[in-house]
Amino acid sequence: MKPAAWLQLLALAGPAQACGGGGGHDDDDDGREWSPEELAELDAKWGHEWAFGGIGSFAHLGHVKCLTTPQQRFDVAIVGAPFDTAVSFRPGARFGPRAIRQASSRQTSLRAFNPRAGINPYQSWARVIDCGDVPITPFDNALAAEQMTQAFRNLGRATPASPLSRGRPKLVTLGGDHSLALPALRALNDIYGRPVRVLHFDAHLDTWDPAAYPSAWGSTHFTHGSMFWLANQQGLLSNASTGRSLHAGLRTRLSGTGWADHEADAAQNWVRFAADDIDDIGTGGIVDGIMAVLGTEDPVYLSVDIDVLDPAFAPGTGTPEPGGWTTRELIRILRGVEGLNVVGADVVEVSPAYQGRGEETALAAAQVVYEILSSIVKRGLRDADGDRARRDKDEL
Repeated sequence: MKPAAWLQLLALAGPAQACGGGGGHDDDDDGREWSPEELAELDAKWGHEWAFGGIGSFAHLGHVKCLTTPQQRFDVAIVGAPFDTAVSFRPGARFGPRAIRQASSRQTSLRAFNPRAGINPYQSWARVIDCGDVPITPFDNALAAEQMTQAFRNLGRATPASPLSRGRPKLVTLGGDHSLALPALRALNDIYGRPVRVLHFDAHLDTWDPAAYPSAWGSTHFTHGSMFWLANQQGLLSNASTGRSLHAGLRTRLSGTGWADHEADAAQNWVRFAADDIDDIGTGGIVDGIMAVLGTEDPVYLSVDIDVLDPAFAPGTGTPEPGGWTTRELIRILRGVEGLNVVGADVVEVSPAYQGRGEETALAAAQVVYEILSSIVKRGLRDADGDRARRDKDEL
């Protein structure tokens, strides 16, 4: 808008509106009907948010409390899961969703074109919104797991805004600790009526049998290191039937004096890429290996534990492990697997109390979310093109 037009609109608003209303009230303006042109002018004048302004939704997206607004339509939802009482070392990931949203503030729909994907995920076919946080109890892990399961199930069954969503919206969850993946997989199983495969970026296996831990006092099986073991036990993963799932970035220490942890993981039909493998085959080799295992058709849950990154790049996490990938390497790999059929995703274990003043951990997480969003939206366009090609072929 030209400055003269902006000033003219401000003048037409009158002194009370222009100065914040003072103490007066203009009765003649009560119940006024605003024309579409006037509303468009107001949006042009006030609608933009600078990176440093606005309410803290992810990437300045529209914010709706979707769990209490079931009529809200969306194609991709950002949802926070501020829960961290299933951790085994440092707590604090309950503040992760807030930190990731804060770190995403330089992302705006106005300037979000992704050069590698050739798409702006916020200005394409998909309606992407921030659905806020799931209110999760910090006092009872069993109840917390049920709360998350019901919330993810309800959100995943919402009516999408676009037919390109194929009847099901996608959720990208901001953690919180990694245990939230189990409720997410439970919800997906209910929604899709079938188990899914998992692409798991992490320093740790997270397929540990919880009975292997000291349990003289009794122990909960629901932890951030056992949720994929539980998912396998509950038939939520397709590992036991149609295909394997995959870990990438592993470098954790193992139990005991041998390879029992790896053997147990292999028995659950997981494929493993160690962090060190990147030195031998590069990011391209990791990408090729992932795509060879998971393909492009089966539904995949993409789970990113920020501790897949080296603590030099992501110190703000609960269980840091030296020797991890750089932020650039992880982003490059995520960009390489855009062909996956991602039906849900999470970015977890951001614990901002341990990060530096530059917010490097939360910034990395926000970028990971952006890359995942770009791939999900691009996949929707690819599927639509495929549908059109099949229709054209059938008509011939």
